[in-house]
Amino acid sequence: MLSALIWIPILGAILIGFWPGSLSTKFVRQSAIAVSLLGFLVSVFLGIQFEPQVSGLQFSEFLPWIPTLGINYSLGVDGLSLPLVLLNTLLSGIAIYSTDESIQRPRFYYSLILIIIGGVNGVFLAQNLLLFFLFYEVELIPLYLLIGIWGGAKKGYAATKFLIYTALSGIILLACFLGVVFLSHSTSFDLISLDTKSIPLETQIVLLVGILIAFGIKIPLVPFHTWLPDAHVEASTPISVLLAGVLLKLGTYGLLRYGLCLFPDAWEFVAPWLASWAVVSTLYGASCAIAQKDMKKMVAYSSIAHMGYILLGSAAATPLSLLGTVLQMVSHGLISGLMFLCVGVVYRKSGSRDIDILKGLLNPERGLPVIGSLMIVGVMASSGIPGMAGFIAEFLVFRGSLGVFPVPTLLCMIGTGLTSVYFLIMINRVFFGRLSDLVINLPSVRWRDRIPSMILAVIIVVLGVAPSTLVSLTEKTTREMVMTVAPSKLVSQSLGNLPGN
Repeated sequence: MLSALIWIPILGAILIGFWPGSLSTKFVRQSAIAVSLLGFLVSVFLGIQFEPQVSGLQFSEFLPWIPTLGINYSLGVDGLSLPLVLLNTLLSGIAIYSTDESIQRPRFYYSLILIIIGGVNGVFLAQNLLLFFLFYEVELIPLYLLIGIWGGAKKGYAATKFLIYTALSGIILLACFLGVVFLSHSTSFDLISLDTKSIPLETQIVLLVGILIAFGIKIPLVPFHTWLPDAHVEASTPISVLLAGVLLKLGTYGLLRYGLCLFPDAWEFVAPWLASWAVVSTLYGASCAIAQKDMKKMVAYSSIAHMGYILLGSAAATPLSLLGTVLQMVSHGLISGLMFLCVGVVYRKSGSRDIDILKGLLNPERGLPVIGSLMIVGVMASSGIPGMAGFIAEFLVFRGSLGVFPVPTLLCMIGTGLTSVYFLIMINRVFFGRLSDLVINLPSVRWRDRIPSMILAVIIVVLGVAPSTLVSLTEKTTREMVMTVAPSKLVSQSLGNLPGN
């Protein structure tokens, strides 16, 4: 079943890309939607069959691949990876559906997206270091091409910058993975066979710092963040949805799976520094967002700020903070996807994303009232308004981190207030007031353009009102991570914060 999540989209990409003869754009589009829908249904079926009370891997698959090098085709899913697989298949399908029907070179375009879907699923399911690395790198070239071919005016610059940064991330990560296996004297790259406790603590810290830098580039965290705003501004709307909603989570997922879980002793040493790093990323990203005039760039910088919350929760490594970290990954993916979709519709209908030009778009007759309302839902969720998915995620992160890192937690909470500031500035200028004379009589928005945003808005509200579904999937796994790998001091502190203790 797990292999189907990887190979259905990849085989679909091969068939669409290399099918002999000419295919109509409509047929190619419908085929890509069907493949992505099939992958989503498989992930939903996997979620239904998943047993939340089991903390270990489920539906495991193992096949010797290159035994002499210790590389095996080893897959598994747990409460950490399953929510991200569901997020990937959902947002990828929405990205394909939201693509312009008249897209140029459709066979190549949809094939690249399907390859990314399979590769990202492979990242979340791989249980072998080199297998993880291969899937981690699979999305690199397709995303470079998607930005470089179908992007905006400065697409070449943005795509090249993305390629350089993420390639550097891969190089550092591979070096650290090789060092882990060599220094632990393991004969296999399988996670289950690695004994990192045999490595001296000083060496563990060096390897962990390398892994943190590699994933910090991918997330991205300050000061490795500069590729992200450029990539978002130049990428098309569907690619921005994929980039912010899914691909950034490769770094945050790796932070937990290959940082905290592999080096629990070294994690205790670097945790205070990570909490400080989280504060810098949160406040810097929020400050940069306030200064933006481009709606899309503002949303991009908000992503950098919200990634700081994930780093803070990971650094604290308490049951509540890790649970909130996973929920924050999912909620940020949904919220950023919704906001990029709305910004994309605004740009397509008005021809501008400048908040000094756009005004009064909530005008019920000549504006974009439905899209404006959906954008307000996204802003409320991103600002942590109760009843939205963003609130419960941020609350769990802050509640779980407060006892371990009180000052960094309070500083990161300031970032939540700043989120309300810059998004209220955008909403007030763009959607309220008198409709701008520069943007009048906008074309009507078809239901086809509204449906993806409405789906995400409904999910955001449902998860905010009833988060138990998502919590039940991951709670056992995150609690077990703390009990089995977290430093003893953090464990004792975190258990003392649990209800009933």
